[in-house]
Amino acid sequence: MKATKNNGIVSKIGLKIKLLRNKIGYSQEELAEKANLSATALGAIERGVSVAGIDTLDRIANALEIELKELVDVSKIDLD
Repeated sequence: MKATKNNGIVSKIGLKIKLLRNKIGYSQEELAEKANLSATALGAIERGVSVAGIDTLDRIANALEIELKELVDVSKIDLD
């Protein structure tokens, strides 16, 4: 599903995934493989152009070794 440009939560979750991925030193390809996604799909999620379903977000959280609730808590992510 495509995201709209004004969908802030989607962009914030994508940015958080990218930040967490970089923090632990995974490439997009490595995280995508661990989450059973294509690198293209993960890239689209990170850029906020694709809306990830809850199952996909759960797989990403597991691959990042965090809880799903931690992944979707974007209260401290500021896009401005």
